[in-house]
Amino acid sequence: MIDILVIPISTPILVGVYENNKLIETIKKDGKTSDILPVIIEDILNGYKLSSIYYVNGPGSYMAIKIAYIFLKSITITKDIDFFATNGFKFNNNTPIKALGKKYFFNSKDDKITIKLLKDLNTIEDFELPVDLDVTIFTKDCLPQYNLPAVY
Repeated sequence: MIDILVIPISTPILVGVYENNKLIETIKKDGKTSDILPVIIEDILNGYKLSSIYYVNGPGSYMAIKIAYIFLKSITITKDIDFFATNGFKFNNNTPIKALGKKYFFNSKDDKITIKLLKDLNTIEDFELPVDLDVTIFTKDCLPQYNLPAVY
């Protein structure tokens, strides 16, 4: 059973290939999601038969989330592959995620996501692909989670 995990919400884009929930290949590429993700997925589909795609559906770059969702959803429909999602805090030790300008997304203990200024950039950790894929943290609700602030 081959699955992939896609973390498209920041640069570099991370994609992990998993066999029986164990990481067997890591792909890390800089660039725009719209340019990089199709090339990565095409290479993976040429080398593996996928059973599931897992992805991070937010928070992060709104455009990257939109593009990743539309592209991955299309692949899962046309190839009859299962599709799952979760938030990005699971892959950066629950540290702030870049929002806009000097603002960052924060995740509280009750999983409420807020946007605040970040004063200490040393509290941010890079996203990492897990060695073991814990499928229990994902859901079938794959719609993008933009976490847009109110307009005022």
